[in-house]
Amino acid sequence: MATAKKRIPIVKKRTKRFNRHQSDRYKCVAANWRKPKGIDNRVRRRFKGQAAMPSIGYGSNKKTRHMMPSGHKAFLVQNVNDVNLLLMHNKTYAAEIGHAVSSRKRITIISRAKQLGVKVTNAKARVTTEV
Repeated sequence: MATAKKRIPIVKKRTKRFNRHQSDRYKCVAANWRKPKGIDNRVRRRFKGQAAMPSIGYGSNKKTRHMMPSGHKAFLVQNVNDVNLLLMHNKTYAAEIGHAVSSRKRITIISRAKQLGVKVTNAKARVTTEV
């Protein structure tokens, strides 16, 4: 398994989710973010002490965006041919086996990834047998 190439440290400017205004008050208002549009809305007007709105300033560094703590980026794999694509990119990308892949195919994917030196993020899923 190849280790990730040298990189700058991953800095997350914000890890908490942006919740929709008054989603804590009403069950029918989901927590998924929606931009407030009301003329008197205090969140939209950015009053002190109110919830923060998402903006471009919260974005991650382009070089570390979508990166896992190991330094790899996830690449979804459904079959052995998809693993072969990662042959030259095993320091940048890590294989992640799709949830609908059978346990028999998973074993072949994992063995091929080991030959190529590709990291598999969910290698233990649906491969081990119960005792």
